[in-house]
Amino acid sequence: MTREQVLATLRKEKIRFLRLQFTDILGISKNVEVPENQFEKALDGQVMFDGSSIEGFVRIEESDMLLVPDVDTFRILPWIEDRGQVARVICDIYNPDGSPFSGDPRQALKRVVEEAGRLGYTMVAGPELEFFLFHKDSSGNPATITHDAAGYFDLTPIDKGEECRRAIVNALEAMGFEIEAAHHEVAPAQHEIDFKYADAITTADNIVTYRFVTRKIASDFGLHATFMPKPLQGVNGSGMHTHQSLLRGDQNAFYDPHEEYQLSEVCKHYIGGLLRHAKGFCAITNPLVNSYKRLVPGYEAPTNITWSEKNRSPLVRIPARRGIGTRCELRMPDPSCNPYLALAVMLKSGLDGMANKIDPGPPVNKNIFHLTVREKRKYKIEELPGSLYDAIQHLRKDQIVTTALGEHILNHYVAAKLATWHDYTTTVHPWEVERYLDRY
Repeated sequence: MTREQVLATLRKEKIRFLRLQFTDILGISKNVEVPENQFEKALDGQVMFDGSSIEGFVRIEESDMLLVPDVDTFRILPWIEDRGQVARVICDIYNPDGSPFSGDPRQALKRVVEEAGRLGYTMVAGPELEFFLFHKDSSGNPATITHDAAGYFDLTPIDKGEECRRAIVNALEAMGFEIEAAHHEVAPAQHEIDFKYADAITTADNIVTYRFVTRKIASDFGLHATFMPKPLQGVNGSGMHTHQSLLRGDQNAFYDPHEEYQLSEVCKHYIGGLLRHAKGFCAITNPLVNSYKRLVPGYEAPTNITWSEKNRSPLVRIPARRGIGTRCELRMPDPSCNPYLALAVMLKSGLDGMANKIDPGPPVNKNIFHLTVREKRKYKIEELPGSLYDAIQHLRKDQIVTTALGEHILNHYVAAKLATWHDYTTTVHPWEVERYLDRY
């Protein structure tokens, strides 16, 4: 869309408010809302906000930031607000002098996408975001209460979230999503809605929109939707398996019918890059203390750094489809991540694999969860970091991943995560009281 088309639509649909949406370094959606008399100013990128109040942006003495809309992301929210219809547009963040802000996650992804473009490649990605639908407590606060006893692909009456899930699908489709499937997942109260793949920036925008719409519709049903990776002990956590490939023109650069497994050298080297840098970008794709309670053996989440074209236990899986659909699936990310940063570090790692012809080794087509320590050594299988703190240490050492983020984002991100880790390690948790209070 053009600026003029957006303005015409705003007038025609009698939109009362326009949300200028952006994302902070930690992946939390933010917005500045303007009334109709400010629409032209907003679409011209002249609306300022206080960047010092946003996590990881700027200091007090350099707080003014500009919101520059990407008019292609303009959408009318498919529900009626009390005080007038609302639309939204996703923005890039600029400095007052008109230069791009180095701490903007969306522009960090754009830089890596442009790097791939100079090499002749376009990344396409299709994420699978899982989430839980819980009831609220008697005070209306989010809780982990559920009456849902359904499992994978179950139906009503066992699946208690079916009606809410359908409403989420309807809202997403009204905002331009092409929904491919929606179903109950393995754990009680766990769900998944899959949407069609797109280029990296569109996919990241869609993830942000998906999370917002899901939580809003769930609230309308009196439920709480959470993308927390592991809200319940003893059941599967929520992942964001990310299917990805590179296009060269209209051809899939990952496909070569004459190569082993029909995977091109580009694909194998890309996988090699993902495996080489997985420890380094784990703190980005799995950003919470809680993330590492999902990444444990026994609950389908990968912990072993290897690849396969036969099973789902390794870090990287190759789905069976070939031709234009040839792709690799990275299974470690979870849906709490900042999607712009996550896709940026994945793509940067893959490009490094291609540049340095990193060999991923042969695929391990066995259930890795059943391999002995000796067998893992034979296949040279390493493991992902076991905690957020360990992941941050690997992040700091990985020059490819840190380059994708840039110095500003890296420094603020690491500082925020180390502060979180300090809070976690100095907090006395109920488990400790139950285990030790009457024993020692």
